[in-house]
Amino acid sequence: MSSNMNLDAKKATEIKLFSFSTPAMRAFHMTWLAFFVCFFAWFACAPLMPVIAGEFNLTKAQIANINIAAVAITIVIRLIVGPLCDKYGPRKTYTALLILGSIPVFGVAAANTYESFLFFRLLIGAIGASFVITQYHTSVMFAPNVVGTANAAAAGWGNAGGGATQAIMPLILGAIIMFGVEQAMGWRIALLVPGIMMVIVGILYWKLTQDSPQGNFKELREQGIDAGNTKKGGTAILMQAARNYRVWILFISYAACFGIEIFIHNIAAMYYVDHFNMGLKEAGLTAGIFGLLALFARALGGIVSDKVAANKGLDGRTRILFLLILGEGLFLIIFSQMNTVILAVLAMTVFALFTHMACGATYALVPFIDRDALGGVAGIIGAGGNVGAVAAGFLLKGLLDIQTCLMILGCLVTVAAFSVILIRFSVEHKEQEQHLFKQALLERNSTA
Repeated sequence: MSSNMNLDAKKATEIKLFSFSTPAMRAFHMTWLAFFVCFFAWFACAPLMPVIAGEFNLTKAQIANINIAAVAITIVIRLIVGPLCDKYGPRKTYTALLILGSIPVFGVAAANTYESFLFFRLLIGAIGASFVITQYHTSVMFAPNVVGTANAAAAGWGNAGGGATQAIMPLILGAIIMFGVEQAMGWRIALLVPGIMMVIVGILYWKLTQDSPQGNFKELREQGIDAGNTKKGGTAILMQAARNYRVWILFISYAACFGIEIFIHNIAAMYYVDHFNMGLKEAGLTAGIFGLLALFARALGGIVSDKVAANKGLDGRTRILFLLILGEGLFLIIFSQMNTVILAVLAMTVFALFTHMACGATYALVPFIDRDALGGVAGIIGAGGNVGAVAAGFLLKGLLDIQTCLMILGCLVTVAAFSVILIRFSVEHKEQEQHLFKQALLERNSTA
């Protein structure tokens, strides 16, 4: 489906969940699907690590290196893809990431040494940058009154791929073994599944989406219409975003919520196997609870942020974010101290709810930081999540004890929550955004 230019088209003021007829809703559904598949592929190795570790005779330090590699390169790629969206459009950027990102997913299935596995695991981390494109595309398509909900829902449903892979990959491996395939070959065959999914969704993304409500950036520019950011190169867009102190506070807040989320995805199954002596399938299903809660919890964070913003404006969005990260930190501390399975799962569930909602509330603020450098803002803040995950990985490597590591991380998250209080907006900024918010509500009501 090529772009149908409509120069009078405006951002969507409501989310028609079961619709696929408008550019905004096609983008919404394709962004969460693409992110789901990328997240599924990104952490497909994690629930199989007990098997892979046994085959390669991996030490705890080597496993820690693999976990760090899985999220390290994403920092760089997230910084790059934000400005690429501004320059080339989210449609081209996402399609390229899905197709090219499938290559290391296939490569890790062919690894036969620790070094080659580590190399491909590092490259797979690039697909984690899909999150930035997801948030960019929904920010371009939806108006201020629903953009927080759209961003959070698309990202939350995509994040659920991390929970789905924890539960599904061990089942795929089990099914393959039932057909008589040796376990050493079975995990390799299982890892081909997410790679194939990425290729299919990459083709669909190209065919079904367009860059903005008006059309694709390239076609709009050929008509002399501004689209994205053509006035500045990628570096200039990034630097404009980097000069905004609010970006770095949200960088810290996202490190505290999404960084912890992807760290948990990497270690949860191993933690339940080692600490509670669970089997691989049981540990995968239990760890999967954490990720699957993103199906609604992240969206809930965005919805709450939008609702509070209706009366309290941007200041209300920051207060909600502070409370959610504070709750996340406190319940992570509680989770780390649980020594029975039932109490651990209950504490993890509450901790997960706060974590996913905090992620949603963070990106409910992103579209309002700097509209002229949206790609750079989304990229830097998105990279913060991976910086948090890498830092957590190095902490675990130094401690080699997951329970102690979780306790320390809980304390750090609690402290990080207070940085959000430092975010301030000028009176003019708040008035302008509130005007746009009310204008979007009027447009929605007039078309209802």
